[in-house]
Amino acid sequence: MKNPPVLSVLQRQQALEKASFSRKKRAAIKIQLKNGELSFRDVLDLAKTDQIIAKMRVRELIESVPGVGKIRAAVMMEKLEISLTRRIQGLGVHQLNALMREFAVPSSSTRRGKLIVLSGPGGVGKSTIAERLRSRNNFYVSVSATTRNPRPNEREGIDYFFLSRDEFLTKIDNDEFLEWAEFAGALYGTPRAGVENSLAQGHDVLLEIEIEGARQVKAHSSEAILVFLQPPSWEHLVARLEARGTDTPERRAQRLALAQEEIAASGDFDLVLVNDEVENVVSRLVSLTT
Repeated sequence: MKNPPVLSVLQRQQALEKASFSRKKRAAIKIQLKNGELSFRDVLDLAKTDQIIAKMRVRELIESVPGVGKIRAAVMMEKLEISLTRRIQGLGVHQLNALMREFAVPSSSTRRGKLIVLSGPGGVGKSTIAERLRSRNNFYVSVSATTRNPRPNEREGIDYFFLSRDEFLTKIDNDEFLEWAEFAGALYGTPRAGVENSLAQGHDVLLEIEIEGARQVKAHSSEAILVFLQPPSWEHLVARLEARGTDTPERRAQRLALAQEEIAASGDFDLVLVNDEVENVVSRLVSLTT
């Protein structure tokens, strides 16, 4: 076992001042939580960018919620399988989601939103459906992140969040994706925070993702409704892919081969919709939220 480092008087003083500042800052956050000036979610959001808050023990945070206290906090952490010594920065994605559901701010005028996952073969028209749903006032269409280069007609923050590979991997390490996968040399993922925040605020959420991603979401969230979008015919799908003009013949052949596998997986979904008329599909999706 290594000997502890030998600190000078000045270094010891600086360390003590730093520790004191951290304690005071965490204490101030807990007081704000107790007084209702901050919500539980607000503190978790602060922890994403503030290391002092990130190092706060989860037990201290829960105990600071009005009406909870030490005994209920311990019982709750046991139920959620969170160690009593766990710090906020050490929480996993499932534990964070469980805590956010546990301390969601109640409101008589809102209910928890519905989570709809839309998937299907490439070229079937998922993006068109998602675009139409953007105009629905209470529908939040999640924007995925990717490491691939944008196509000429794609917009940052509207079609995708375009990230470097290093940025994407950092977000994976920080549990910032609800699901993610690698496809054709690029990484794709669904940012978790926007989805959870929207559901808690009563907004219905649409995830437009690949089939394996849909399975991941279902495995993590039993509330998700999986919808498979199917083309009217195989010939219709082939024509759509050929009309894109953005793929090489080899890439198009790969997409068609993958589409055959994806269509075969439609039985894993809760609902299968044929994309014969865009408005018909949109209306069916909206009806799932009522």
